[in-house]
Amino acid sequence: MNHLQRAASFKALHYRPGIFVVPNPWDSGSAKFLENLGFEALATTSAGLAYTLGKADGMTQVTREETLKNARAILDATQLPVSADLENCFGDDPETCAITIKLAAHTGLSGGSIEDASGRSEAPIYPFELAVSRVRAAVSAVRSLNQPFMLTARAENYLHGRPDLEDTINRLVAFAKAGADVLYAPGVKSLADIEKIVRAVQPKPVNVLMGFPDVDYQLSDLEAIGVKRVSVGSSLARAAYGGLHKAAQEILEQGKFTYAKETEPYLDLNTLFNKNTDTRL
Repeated sequence: MNHLQRAASFKALHYRPGIFVVPNPWDSGSAKFLENLGFEALATTSAGLAYTLGKADGMTQVTREETLKNARAILDATQLPVSADLENCFGDDPETCAITIKLAAHTGLSGGSIEDASGRSEAPIYPFELAVSRVRAAVSAVRSLNQPFMLTARAENYLHGRPDLEDTINRLVAFAKAGADVLYAPGVKSLADIEKIVRAVQPKPVNVLMGFPDVDYQLSDLEAIGVKRVSVGSSLARAAYGGLHKAAQEILEQGKFTYAKETEPYLDLNTLFNKNTDTRL
């Protein structure tokens, strides 16, 4: 499947009936593993990539080049459409946002995100007007392409200690009016609040982040309130690190190796990764 076919397939997922999940691999191997399980699309994770590189997430430590290199590796490893977590598009000004979107599309990605988080602890969220201008520039970049590209606009208040639903909704509505294809407010956990977001930006599709330890509702609950897409952010990468932590701790503290009973069989992984997936464009 070439990049145009992947992009068209990804766009179609947002307009067919029902909800769908885009899990978030952090490297080629995890991408192939998730594709093999039967998922229809993938999305990268800035945190998962940052941890793989031994860096912190959300502090502008990961470069645009590293992000796009990771996305390219995931694209090469699978035949699925891939959307990229592009953080704040690696710059404050709208012009940089537009350049980042074009580079992402030229990498072969089927979509990407732009968020209103600055990466600076002293002022973590961009002012409203600047945030909207940045989305507007990203939309203009998408419209200049000769391919579909699903632009996701993110309002980051809840991930930065600002649980202001009114401001979050105002931002998402403005992003939708600016032309964003998908709206996303990661960290909003209340079903009632998520439903308010869905209603506010209708008919634009809404992405919801799952993978929180204190959230126990299911995919069907989100579908019932009109959510179209669900991603899991860094939670799969953190689950892998959690398994690593537990196994290593058992060795260090107990001198035991019972963790091996819960690992993926060597032959199964070798068979999976021996499959030749030709995804060259």
